[in-house]
Amino acid sequence: QVQLVQSGGGLVQAGGSLRLSCAASGRTFSTYAMGWFRQAPGKEREFVAAISSTGISVYYTDYADSVKGRFTISRDNAKNTVYLQMNSPKPEDTAVYYCAAGIQMVREEWKYDYWGQGTQVTVSS
Repeated sequence: QVQLVQSGGGLVQAGGSLRLSCAASGRTFSTYAMGWFRQAPGKEREFVAAISSTGISVYYTDYADSVKGRFTISRDNAKNTVYLQMNSPKPEDTAVYYCAAGIQMVREEWKYDYWGQGTQVTVSS
């Protein structure tokens, strides 16, 4: 069982920066791929970014086209934490953001087993 606790959301101006954190319980964090998803009002939840579980020395990452080049996903296995660095956010990035843990680094939300509680990110213009 993995519990995910998110922090770091809030209000940010367009063009600014914000970092979301997701802390996991348990000693198996490094074996999980981690993903970030978001859900805007009136829309379905969508994939944002994902990072693979611990490889030999390299992590693999994947990004939605809408955030590629602006957002960065990273993980610190010593702290059992995954991050989403949001640079140059836009008003259309406003949503509730969720972190998730799963066996595979995929874009399909139904393949993730554990979810954080969600955190609101509001980008003002």
